[in-house]
Amino acid sequence: MDVWFTAFSFEGFYPMANNAGARKAIRKIEARTEVNKARRTRVRTYLRKFQEALTGGDVEAAKAAFITAQSELMRAVSKGVVHKNTGSRKVSRLAAQLKKLSAA
Repeated sequence: MDVWFTAFSFEGFYPMANNAGARKAIRKIEARTEVNKARRTRVRTYLRKFQEALTGGDVEAAKAAFITAQSELMRAVSKGVVHKNTGSRKVSRLAAQLKKLSAA
C-alpha cells in the first residue's frame, strides 16, 4: 500500500490523504517532526549536562552549563518546540538549583 494514501489505526488501514495538497502536508509534517525531535533532544542533552555538573558539585561548571542550557531552552521556545511558560518554568527551576548549590 502507498504510504501517502493510507495510515495505520488499531482497526486497520484507512484512506488518509486524498489530494496532492494533503499528501504534501503529510510530507511537511514528517520533516518538521524530525527537526523538532532533534531540537528537543538537544535541549535534553544540555539539561542533562547541567544536572551532571550539579551532582559533581562544581559551581563554575554548573554556571557554564546553566548558561548553555538556558540559551538552548529559550531557542527551543523561539522555534515553537517548547511552550513559552514551560521554558520559563524550567529555566527558573534550573536557576533555583544553581543558587542552592552556590549557597552551599
